[in-house]
Amino acid sequence: MEREVVTSSDGDRVYVDRTERERGSEGPFYAVYVSDRGEDRWGYRCGNCGSLDTAMDTMGRIECTVCGNVRKPEEWDAAHE
Repeated sequence: MEREVVTSSDGDRVYVDRTERERGSEGPFYAVYVSDRGEDRWGYRCGNCGSLDTAMDTMGRIECTVCGNVRKPEEWDAAHE
């Protein structure tokens, strides 16, 4: 499988796997790995704006800090609000 090579804001080469995605509110989030073998997850790339600047919380919510694209948590509990 061929992965797209991109450079992070820190200058690291990372590898985007467009076949591994999570649904977001504005577009998918693609899995990003440290190596082209896909062994160590680096983070996510926003499919809406292309940014690597994403954050994940302890509930599994992913958010792009550039455009606001959001993936809701897998499990939701009203006690967390």
